[in-house]
Amino acid sequence: MAQLRSINFTVVRLAVVGIVIVVGIFTSFYTVSADSQAVVLRFGKPIDTKGPGLHFKLPYGIDSALNVEVERQLKQEFGYGTEGATNRWQYSDPSEQELEKSMVTGDLNAALVEWVVQYRIDDPELYLFAVRDPDATLRHLSESVVREIVGDRTVDEVITVGRQEIEAVATAKLQAATSSYAMGLRIEQVQLKDVNPPRAVQSSFNAVNQAQQDKETAINVANGEYNKEIPRARGEADRMISAAEGYAKKRVNEAAGDVASFEALLVEYTAAPEITRRRLYLETMSEILPRLGKTIILDEEAKGILPLLNLDAKQ
Repeated sequence: MAQLRSINFTVVRLAVVGIVIVVGIFTSFYTVSADSQAVVLRFGKPIDTKGPGLHFKLPYGIDSALNVEVERQLKQEFGYGTEGATNRWQYSDPSEQELEKSMVTGDLNAALVEWVVQYRIDDPELYLFAVRDPDATLRHLSESVVREIVGDRTVDEVITVGRQEIEAVATAKLQAATSSYAMGLRIEQVQLKDVNPPRAVQSSFNAVNQAQQDKETAINVANGEYNKEIPRARGEADRMISAAEGYAKKRVNEAAGDVASFEALLVEYTAAPEITRRRLYLETMSEILPRLGKTIILDEEAKGILPLLNLDAKQ
């Protein structure tokens, strides 16, 4: 009987040792996926951060590893919600969404602003231990930052021309806030979605917005006509100016030639007035008479015209 008890005790001891060894082996390794990092804890205190792959740790609960998806892009939606989200902080309860998007602008007008914040976990250790519930804190910070920025601008800037500026400023301010709280998050983008006036005045606002768009369209059309007509008119003006300048130069040259000819003639006339006068007369008549055609000259004292006409002469 004593021998049987000894055998049973040995078997139990070996079984316990085996179980301890197996548990030690299974608790000595852990795997980190490709899109994650693991924060290693020793007795609950973080001691290291490991990247993707198979890693060793002290067994029996001495070390533990918490995986954090650092490569996954997360987002939080405000004023609306996308169904099927795996992140429980992606959107708030539908009863709160109307309150989230109701804002007052800097010119004391109301606006309905929907926006989304896209972010990643940048430091797993800070994300897990620096701030209690960092995702909830980020929601509160996001709403505070966007309300502050919208409250500094007019309703026209919020709804139309100032959207990109608001997104850029909100991204910078939200990143600065999360960094100051050491939340371990990197804000990638704050993007405005639907921005509308309150439903009671939305139709009137749409009419005003349509009128502004029509105005811009008319201005663009007018600028197009202006850009088409002005170059044509300038080209026509340049052509007319060039023609006038050419004509002026021609007239000046002709006048200079006439002056030179007159001065040369004056020299000849000074030297021999009578001869020059007769030569000018003859040259002038030689130019005029051929243009007169057939000409009959009658003497005032002639009694009849027939004796003077050679009717048989060939014309």
